[in-house]
Amino acid sequence: MEEIQTVNEEHQTKWFDYAPDKWLLIEIGGTDPHYRVFGSWSGGYLYGDSWRLNSGITSVEEVGDYYYFHGHTGSVYKCHKEAYGATVYGYSVVQDYVKENLFVIMDKPDNIMEINYV
Repeated sequence: MEEIQTVNEEHQTKWFDYAPDKWLLIEIGGTDPHYRVFGSWSGGYLYGDSWRLNSGITSVEEVGDYYYFHGHTGSVYKCHKEAYGATVYGYSVVQDYVKENLFVIMDKPDNIMEINYV
Protein backbone atom coordinates (compact mmCIF):
# COMPACT_ATOMS: atom_id res chain seq x y z
CA MET A 1 0.00 0.00 0.00
CA GLU A 2 1.17 3.51 -0.74
CA GLU A 3 0.78 5.93 2.11
CA ILE A 4 1.04 9.72 2.41
CA GLN A 5 2.24 10.73 -1.03
CA THR A 6 1.96 13.89 -3.09
CA VAL A 7 1.41 14.37 -6.77
CA ASN A 8 1.65 17.58 -8.74
CA GLU A 9 -0.66 17.60 -11.75
CA GLU A 10 -1.60 20.78 -13.57
CA HIS A 11 0.10 22.81 -10.82
CA GLN A 12 -2.16 21.30 -8.17
CA THR A 13 -0.61 19.47 -5.26
CA LYS A 14 -2.79 16.63 -4.04
CA TRP A 15 -2.18 14.65 -0.89
CA PHE A 16 -3.36 11.10 -0.59
CA ASP A 17 -3.08 8.31 1.95
CA TYR A 18 -3.89 5.29 -0.21
CA ALA A 19 -3.58 4.40 -3.89
CA PRO A 20 -5.27 1.04 -4.44
CA ASP A 21 -4.43 -1.15 -7.43
CA LYS A 22 -8.19 -1.67 -7.92
CA TRP A 23 -11.20 0.06 -6.37
CA LEU A 24 -14.97 -0.22 -6.13
CA LEU A 25 -17.73 2.09 -4.97
CA ILE A 26 -19.82 0.50 -2.25
CA GLU A 27 -23.32 1.65 -1.31
CA ILE A 28 -24.34 1.04 2.27
CA GLY A 29 -28.04 1.30 3.01
CA GLY A 30 -29.97 1.09 6.24
CA THR A 31 -30.53 3.92 8.68
CA ASP A 32 -27.36 5.76 7.56
CA PRO A 33 -27.08 5.34 3.77
CA HIS A 34 -23.72 6.38 2.34
CA TYR A 35 -20.95 5.45 -0.09
CA ARG A 36 -17.47 4.08 0.56
CA VAL A 37 -14.38 3.18 -1.45
CA PHE A 38 -13.30 -0.45 -1.29
CA GLY A 39 -9.64 -0.57 -2.30
CA SER A 40 -7.65 -3.73 -3.02
CA TRP A 41 -3.95 -4.29 -3.59
CA SER A 42 -2.10 -7.18 -5.20
CA GLY A 43 0.60 -8.60 -2.99
CA GLY A 44 4.07 -9.67 -3.88
CA TYR A 45 6.69 -12.08 -2.66
CA LEU A 46 6.94 -10.64 0.86
CA TYR A 47 3.39 -9.38 1.39
CA GLY A 48 0.04 -10.91 0.57
CA ASP A 49 -2.93 -9.27 -1.08
CA SER A 50 -4.77 -6.71 1.02
CA TRP A 51 -7.90 -4.57 1.08
CA ARG A 52 -9.24 -1.53 2.87
CA LEU A 53 -12.66 0.12 3.18
CA ASN A 54 -12.69 3.88 3.68
CA SER A 55 -14.71 5.62 6.38
CA GLY A 56 -17.29 7.03 3.99
CA ILE A 57 -16.94 9.43 1.08
CA THR A 58 -17.42 13.12 1.90
CA SER A 59 -16.23 14.55 -1.43
CA VAL A 60 -14.41 13.65 -4.64
CA GLU A 61 -12.04 15.56 -6.91
CA GLU A 62 -11.09 14.71 -10.47
CA VAL A 63 -7.50 15.45 -11.56
CA GLY A 64 -6.24 14.00 -14.83
CA ASP A 65 -6.65 10.21 -14.84
CA TYR A 66 -7.51 10.00 -11.12
CA TYR A 67 -10.33 10.51 -8.67
CA TYR A 68 -9.41 11.64 -5.16
CA PHE A 69 -11.99 10.38 -2.68
CA HIS A 70 -11.99 12.17 0.68
CA GLY A 71 -13.26 10.26 3.71
CA HIS A 72 -14.86 11.14 7.04
CA THR A 73 -11.61 10.50 8.93
CA GLY A 74 -9.59 12.74 6.61
CA SER A 75 -8.03 9.99 4.52
CA VAL A 76 -7.77 10.41 0.74
CA TYR A 77 -7.90 7.54 -1.76
CA LYS A 78 -6.24 8.18 -5.13
CA CYS A 79 -8.08 5.93 -7.61
CA HIS A 80 -7.14 5.58 -11.28
CA LYS A 81 -10.19 5.95 -13.50
CA GLU A 82 -9.39 2.77 -15.45
CA ALA A 83 -8.78 0.60 -12.36
CA TYR A 84 -12.41 0.12 -11.33
CA GLY A 85 -12.86 -3.40 -9.98
CA ALA A 86 -11.12 -5.56 -7.40
CA THR A 87 -8.34 -8.08 -7.19
CA VAL A 88 -9.34 -11.75 -6.95
CA TYR A 89 -8.76 -11.64 -3.20
CA GLY A 90 -10.67 -8.33 -2.96
CA TYR A 91 -13.69 -9.83 -4.74
CA SER A 92 -13.71 -12.78 -2.35
CA VAL A 93 -13.76 -10.41 0.63
CA VAL A 94 -16.39 -8.08 -0.79
CA GLN A 95 -18.69 -10.97 -1.77
CA ASP A 96 -18.86 -12.06 1.88
CA TYR A 97 -20.25 -8.63 2.81
CA VAL A 98 -22.69 -8.70 -0.12
CA LYS A 99 -23.98 -12.15 0.96
CA GLU A 100 -24.66 -10.72 4.41
CA ASN A 101 -26.60 -7.83 2.81
CA LEU A 102 -24.25 -5.33 4.44
CA PHE A 103 -23.65 -3.41 1.24
CA VAL A 104 -24.07 -3.31 -2.54
CA ILE A 105 -21.26 -3.15 -5.09
CA MET A 106 -22.03 -0.39 -7.57
CA ASP A 107 -21.44 -0.82 -11.27
CA LYS A 108 -18.96 1.84 -12.34
CA PRO A 109 -21.13 4.94 -12.62
CA ASP A 110 -20.69 7.28 -15.58
CA ASN A 111 -21.38 10.24 -13.31
CA ILE A 112 -18.96 9.78 -10.39
CA MET A 113 -18.58 13.54 -9.97
CA GLU A 114 -22.36 14.07 -9.77
CA ILE A 115 -23.20 11.58 -7.00
CA ASN A 116 -24.33 13.10 -3.71
CA TYR A 117 -21.95 11.28 -1.36
CA VAL A 118 -23.13 12.84 1.91
